[in-house]
Formats: sequence, structure tokens, C-alpha cells
Amino acid sequence: MIHIKAQQTLVKFNKTDAGKLLYVMRPETYNQLQESKVISEASVRSGIQRGALKGAWDAIGEVIKAWVTEGHSVAIPGLGSLRFSMNANAVEDVNDVAKSLIRSRKVVFTPGVEIKNELKQTKVSITCYDKDGNEVKRVTDDNSNEPENDNENVNDNGNNSGTNTGGNTGGNTGGNGGGNDDNGDMD
Repeated sequence: MIHIKAQQTLVKFNKTDAGKLLYVMRPETYNQLQESKVISEASVRSGIQRGALKGAWDAIGEVIKAWVTEGHSVAIPGLGSLRFSMNANAVEDVNDVAKSLIRSRKVVFTPGVEIKNELKQTKVSITCYDKDGNEVKRVTDDNSNEPENDNENVNDNGNNSGTNTGGNTGGNTGGNGGGNDDNGDMD
């Protein structure tokens, strides 16, 4: 079960907007599992010795790092793929194009069909809090009555361009995926 927090938050869509109190949902943050715990669990599930798994894990990590930083999209079996991306300012004049326009470099994970289907079938528990932090409602949903449309917020190049509901209350309605946002940024 995935736990979700719906917090009543003042959301503004532009600088002059007075804003509205909306319930903004985001997944509850869990502890990050350490590499050693992941390797130990994989060893138990697979019957492969821990040392052999650690060697394979390190080698796969090096291969992914090398290929992603060369611009390849790298498949992660059963999970999806990783690729290089960036945020950069856009300019009108070709003479102004320079490395200094790149504001950040990042690696983007794109989930595969298997993990998307698994997530669709995973039950969720939503806890709602008012603006003062008081719990006002709990909802448990098994997703059995609500079909999800993966293409609902996708633009022509396959990147998510829907509204960001991850808790950003700074007025970003450009989404967390690719494409251009209003500032000429590229994801």
C-alpha cells in the first residue's frame, strides 16, 4: 500500500493571484533503503551469494553511468530506462547559445510498462490535513473503480506535461516531465 498525504495549501497560479486553498497530494516520504540492504534482500530472493551480487551491482552501475553520460537511454530490466536531461534557458539569437545557458544536468527515469501496471494495481491510503495540520479525512482506494489514462498528460514527444501535483505551490503548472515550460526550459 502506498501512503499519500493531501495537505490543504494556498496555491497561486501567478504573482498577482490571491490564491486558493486546495488539497495538494504527494506521496509520504519513506526512508531511503541503503545499497547493502537491497543487495542482501536480492541475495535472499535469488539464492545468489551477496558478494557476487555486489560485484554485479557495481559493474551495472558503472555501465549505466558511462552510457547515460554519453547520451544513451539505458534500459533497466523490469523497471524502465534512464537518460540524460537538463534545464536550460532559451535564447532567440544563435550567437547567444552557450554552455552557460545550462542551469542543471540530471538523469531522468522513465518507468516501464511492468512497473506502471504494478503501480496501477497497488492500493493507496490518502490522509487529508487542513491548513493547520489537523487530520480531517482518511480515504483508502483500491483503484478498482477508477481507470487511469497514462496518455492523459502526455505531449507529442512522450514526456509528461501535466500539472505538477507533487507539492510545488509556487504556481508551476508546467508539470514534472519534458517539453518547454513558459521560461524556455528544456527537460
